[in-house]
Amino acid sequence: MEIHDLRVFIAVAEELHFGRAAKRLHLAQPPVSRTIKALEKELGAELFHRTTRSVAITAAGEALLAPARRVLAELKRAADDVRAARSGELGRVGIAFAGTSTQILVGRLSRAVSSRFPNLTLEFSSQNFAQPALNRLINDEEDISIGRWEYIPTGIESRVLINEDLVVAVPSTHPLAGSESVRMAEFADDQFVTLPPHPGSVLTDRLLRLTHGAGFEPQIAQVAPDTWTALSLVAAEVGVHLTISSVAENTHAHGFSFLPISDPFDVVQLRMAWKSGSHNPALGIVLKLSEEVL
Repeated sequence: MEIHDLRVFIAVAEELHFGRAAKRLHLAQPPVSRTIKALEKELGAELFHRTTRSVAITAAGEALLAPARRVLAELKRAADDVRAARSGELGRVGIAFAGTSTQILVGRLSRAVSSRFPNLTLEFSSQNFAQPALNRLINDEEDISIGRWEYIPTGIESRVLINEDLVVAVPSTHPLAGSESVRMAEFADDQFVTLPPHPGSVLTDRLLRLTHGAGFEPQIAQVAPDTWTALSLVAAEVGVHLTISSVAENTHAHGFSFLPISDPFDVVQLRMAWKSGSHNPALGIVLKLSEEVL
């Protein structure tokens, strides 16, 4: 039983007329009749009652009709899926992102993709820090990486999503709590809570630049594994913590407050990065959509 046989059978079953079925299929009537006879012989059952005046489908024909339609529908769906995959409207895009402040952006992108391209799947990998997220992109484990990096390797393209300011999180009991802005020199006697000083850490770099510029070496009271833990330690009065404005904007402070820094500093750039020359058609769609929604 071939696909062509099913197409002919369905046409005859729906038209109940060999001539009209042949016209619909752009065939001559004799090949249509021969196809039905060959199909009946193969199945060992009569599919149509024929008289000189009418054609009626048999019980055996009725039993074949629904499965035949399903086969052709699946065939069409397969062809549609191939075309959608080629255009990028069907497929998978892996995204590694770093930092608690990126979660809102990731959610916004996910909502836009699911709304406009329901057959396109985003798979997310949350990383504590930016460099591991970038490494997943470099190693072809993901299609996109979102993070903050001082250096973008060759072969990686990127664009800036947000330019962020630096702020200091201080306990609510800190003498400077409630200040409109602060100078880094005012924290010379404070203990600092920091994130791990992994290679490429933007906040580690900015902390050292600012404290050295203010004439002191930061005293590290505790190294926290992530931003949420660091802020909890600040609230517990373990120390102060240098972080970025998006964390302040997306965090409901309990036991601490965020103070803008008046010292001159280089802004921190949140970037979206992807590999040049990617062969994933869906990547282009996500990148284009991200320009609109992020």
